[in-house]
Amino acid sequence: MALARTGSGPRATARAFWSQVHPVFMTPPVAAALFGGILAGRIDPLPAAIHAVAIFAAVYTAHVKDGYVDFHVRGEDDDHPLTERGCRVGLALSTTVFAVCCVLLGLLVDPIAAALTLPTWLIAYYHAPQLDTNPLTATTGYPLGIALAILGGFYVQAGAVTAVALGFALIFLVLLSGIKVIDDAQDYDYDRSIEKRTVAVAVGPDRAYALAYGLMVTALLAVLAFAVARVFPPTTALAALAFGAVALVARRAEPTIATMLLVRGSYVFLAVLVTAVWFEPLAGVGLP
Repeated sequence: MALARTGSGPRATARAFWSQVHPVFMTPPVAAALFGGILAGRIDPLPAAIHAVAIFAAVYTAHVKDGYVDFHVRGEDDDHPLTERGCRVGLALSTTVFAVCCVLLGLLVDPIAAALTLPTWLIAYYHAPQLDTNPLTATTGYPLGIALAILGGFYVQAGAVTAVALGFALIFLVLLSGIKVIDDAQDYDYDRSIEKRTVAVAVGPDRAYALAYGLMVTALLAVLAFAVARVFPPTTALAALAFGAVALVARRAEPTIATMLLVRGSYVFLAVLVTAVWFEPLAGVGLP
């Protein structure tokens, strides 16, 4: 049976599987995993690479499963490059890669490293159709995956989870949850028509926007507070200011443009944080 819906042969099949690699959504989780290692103050390349591959495999699982559910089960999407069998094969391959990475992390680091990584696959696999129908889990799934990637990336280097690592993970969870609310608002009319309860559907677009920007402001204020208290390097305040400027512009845009601006603003936010921590490593993060 064919794995690709259009074309035949190895080249068409490879293109179909490659189509599930979405750099816009895959780059932040992998970067977050590496950022966790930078937070620890040192990077052992082998466990860092294994953990990053595990996070990539988890996000790939999410994309294949979402596409399968939205096209082959719900009939929401107009097209999908993989057949049902192709989706199952893709899920089996990505899950196998993820499982191998978890085993390696358990052997090279310890079982806790694998345990911190495992929930990212669970979130990815069960996002559709289980988690994406509830306003809370539909909003926090991807941000929680980012937060776990930071914690896991930190743990595989430090062998511990400290307050600083938890602080950064929490900030990304809150900030990205705000962006996700705006992202979901793009499909408000359609989601409402199929009774898909995103935050915008549950509370209305106006309240959803207020909640979204409230979450983002809370995250940025937390960065500033930690920077002033020197829990985070002082230069991390620049990340909050940079993202805040983007958010002010996005606030006046319609949901599609706002999402585009905020997602790219989050890249800048992460880049400035990485630079700040790289050049001004945190003291006393609890390394053994």
